[in-house]
Amino acid sequence: MEETWTKILQANPEYNFLQSPLWAEMNRQLGHKLVVRTFEDRALYLGIVKDAKRGRYLEIPAGPVLDWTDQSLVQTVFSSIVKEAQVEKCVFIRFRPQLTATPDHQKLVRTLSGSFNLRLAPMHLHAQNTVILDLQKSEEELLMAMRRQTRYEVRRAEKLGLKVSEDSSEAAFREFHRVQSETAKRQGFIPPSERELLAERAAFSPDHLKLYKVTTEVGEPVAYGLILAYGTEAAYFEAASTELNRKLPGAYALLWRAIRDLKAAGYTRFNLWGIAPPGTEHHRYSGVTTFKTGFGGEIVEYLPAEDIVLNKLRYKLDELVETARKKKRNL
Repeated sequence: MEETWTKILQANPEYNFLQSPLWAEMNRQLGHKLVVRTFEDRALYLGIVKDAKRGRYLEIPAGPVLDWTDQSLVQTVFSSIVKEAQVEKCVFIRFRPQLTATPDHQKLVRTLSGSFNLRLAPMHLHAQNTVILDLQKSEEELLMAMRRQTRYEVRRAEKLGLKVSEDSSEAAFREFHRVQSETAKRQGFIPPSERELLAERAAFSPDHLKLYKVTTEVGEPVAYGLILAYGTEAAYFEAASTELNRKLPGAYALLWRAIRDLKAAGYTRFNLWGIAPPGTEHHRYSGVTTFKTGFGGEIVEYLPAEDIVLNKLRYKLDELVETARKKKRNL
């Protein structure tokens, strides 16, 4: 199956690691049950069964992978998804298509509502709004596309002698988790567990993962960044920083090093992974949005996550909980 899986993904280069065998392996290591189906060489989906207190559901991130204009194929694939979710006694199915948010794409997805109980999901799913850099540009073009302040910080990092190193050892991941936990307390977000980070390391190492660390000239840690890559795209998936990053351009040094490394490795797209939706002023990601958009690139908005409701009563509870959680977290 994996050969067919890879072939389908290669035929759809806009798809990233979220529908890859690597993401499947990471979730398998975490103990999640997986549902993987291919339809000859025309379509596939990786479904992850999630056991939440409010109800079990089937998650399909950045998928399914198919030609959305082929409505017969779309119906076949989603009929299969629904059957699998019912076997797993799921309350609902959550998917986010890897389609940009255009009226035509929205219309293609909403046609599902004629056959299934489709609802807009109350919570986003994996970087619906993001910035993508074109790594096919030259280094000079990438620098010139940056905001002037961003370019200044990149150059200031060099003048200050900040050092960027790469270390994907287990010890480095444990250190990253410790610092990210401290970052989360300061900035008010929920970080991945150490177990999740180590599962990512096990599934993606050594060819599809990079963990960077920025230090001062005397070795003081400033910033960290985890890159996951698959196919032609790499993603700035996780980050962490110390208090020093408030006054030193550690994160700028890290991203510029990652951009050059990924470009040299042949990746053509760098997904900076998550910014605030357009028109939102007090979103949790507002600060990081200013930082990421400073690197230039294209601001991309994908279609929002959708839910197919299988158990209306239990889904209502989930909807209330997630709506309240979204408001509390300023998402």
